[in-house]
Amino acid sequence: MKLLKTRPDWHYLVLVSAILFVIEIINVLSGRWLNQFSIVPRDISTLPYIMTAPWLHISIAHFWSNFLTFVILSFLLLEFGLKRYALVSLLLMLSTGLFVWIFGRDGQHLGASGVVYGYFGYLVLAGWLSKRVWLALISVGVVFFYGGLIWGVLPTQSYISWESHLFGFVSGLFLAYQFRQSK
Repeated sequence: MKLLKTRPDWHYLVLVSAILFVIEIINVLSGRWLNQFSIVPRDISTLPYIMTAPWLHISIAHFWSNFLTFVILSFLLLEFGLKRYALVSLLLMLSTGLFVWIFGRDGQHLGASGVVYGYFGYLVLAGWLSKRVWLALISVGVVFFYGGLIWGVLPTQSYISWESHLFGFVSGLFLAYQFRQSK
């Protein structure tokens, strides 16, 4: 088990978190002008925004609800290594965004929750598949503390992109299975 003091990886998490925070401040100060770079399903002009939408939020409450869980799950995902964290993050943004763009309901889709649900799915499965005690314990902890996230994949409220949650979670499970042989 690596300790925070001996892990340089956490500096990258601080950097990513700071970028998210700065983008939120700019978005607030600009009257949410940046939100024009969100996903609108099947609108070809918004296809490139599958990479910008996860960085944007509709409100401060939306930002904080994603940010805290993002930081915690990111920290846990870093136990699989910095390269794995970066690759999983990139692939989750691409896959979740693409599936939302293809299958999502009309309207704007934005926020980090698709990536958060992807981290959740990845962490739930990857620890078990690794056959390493420490990583399996992370899986157990994630299920125990964040298991309630699973209800977010259901269409309960019209203003929530449950599609992002669902596709993020499924993509996370898929990536955990695909990367099961290597660290």
